[in-house]
Amino acid sequence: MAFTCTIPAVPTQLADDDRVRITRWDFEPGATTGWHEHAMDYAIVFVTDGLMAIDVDGKVSHVEMKAGQAYSRPAGIKHDVKNDGGAPMSFVEIETKR
Repeated sequence: MAFTCTIPAVPTQLADDDRVRITRWDFEPGATTGWHEHAMDYAIVFVTDGLMAIDVDGKVSHVEMKAGQAYSRPAGIKHDVKNDGGAPMSFVEIETKR
């Protein structure tokens, strides 16, 4: 189940070539990506500190991230991401093409 959203997160495509797609995501407090699934493996690198809520198949996790921290996930995981903090949050998403 996706988070209730009144403000969508804002994606800005930074690069898209035959190897990668790189997108910056900017979230106001409470903003969400909406329910989605990646077709490619991807990595996330935080630009700002942030408190992120992640809903994966109805199980919500709250994760505090610091600027410069990163994680990666395989393709195919349905999820929704929300800025659960009181300040704007940004990260860069790097999807790897096969």
